[in-house]
Amino acid sequence: MTTPVKSPKSTALLMLLLANLLWGMSFPLVKGLALLHAMLVPAAGTWFSAFYSIAPRFLIATVILLILQARSFWKITRAEWQQGLMIGAFLSIGMLLQNDGLQFTDASTSAFLTQLYAILIPVSLALYFRRNPGTSVWLSCLLVLAGVAILGRFDWQDFSFGRGESETLLSSVFFMGQILCLGWPRFANNRAEKITLVMFASQAVIFGALSLWSAPDLATLVQPWTSAPWLGFTFGLTVFCTIGSFSLMVAWQPKITTTEAGLIYCVEPIFASLMALFLPYWLSRWAGFDYANETATWTLLIGGALITSANVLIQLRPPKISLKANLSERGRAAD
Repeated sequence: MTTPVKSPKSTALLMLLLANLLWGMSFPLVKGLALLHAMLVPAAGTWFSAFYSIAPRFLIATVILLILQARSFWKITRAEWQQGLMIGAFLSIGMLLQNDGLQFTDASTSAFLTQLYAILIPVSLALYFRRNPGTSVWLSCLLVLAGVAILGRFDWQDFSFGRGESETLLSSVFFMGQILCLGWPRFANNRAEKITLVMFASQAVIFGALSLWSAPDLATLVQPWTSAPWLGFTFGLTVFCTIGSFSLMVAWQPKITTTEAGLIYCVEPIFASLMALFLPYWLSRWAGFDYANETATWTLLIGGALITSANVLIQLRPPKISLKANLSERGRAAD
């Protein structure tokens, strides 16, 4: 009797599900880190908190990867530099908006709103290649818009979202850019470990500079490092939600289509919502701030269900358009 061998695609889907689980953990951790900053450096402000929630984890992650790649970290090709810097730029803007927005909305709400890119990807590809993405995509768009309006508590009189919801929705546009860049065929031969290193290093430089610029004084930069809970939160974000999740993403996402990747990432808010039901209690108990467990409200259940239904619909009836296939078609037409 032979043991069935998993296909590369099945393995990729499992690895990306694991990445989603790790990312789901990051939402309550980042919100807890913001609350901890408010205790440790109250005069620094929310923008510093957003910068300093990101800079240390990517700095530490870069150092760890440099150690692991000590014999070859300088052997990075031009294409790997290009892709790593592009992904780093998209992620930097997206994570900045997402992390700042988390200070003004619930972790579970942020997680669901971030998934707007699942619909933006096929729509953007359809516009780029001038093709109709199909009925399932347009119906999914309507479901997502309804879910976003409910989750974001859209004000129908002022036609506006709150700051946290608006920043999170905008961050999704840049996360879409990161996913498209990672699936670009011209970078198919790039090595995952080199792309990840460049991506981490670029974010460490960007957010390190922003942290220095926004800190009121040197003590503001040093104070968090004296807190055991802050070090614990940062360690968890670095090892699990940064090195673990992004390494899995860079290594396995290119093995499936860009649209499939965007859809599999939609499991992330489900993991985040489950984490937010119990993790805040343990974080607040350890760090000493007030962060209550979230509850399954009607807006979360209905809004989240609409967005999840939209993504399931596209999975069952995927659009007949992909970045790799249509670029190849264009290349044949040009020949």
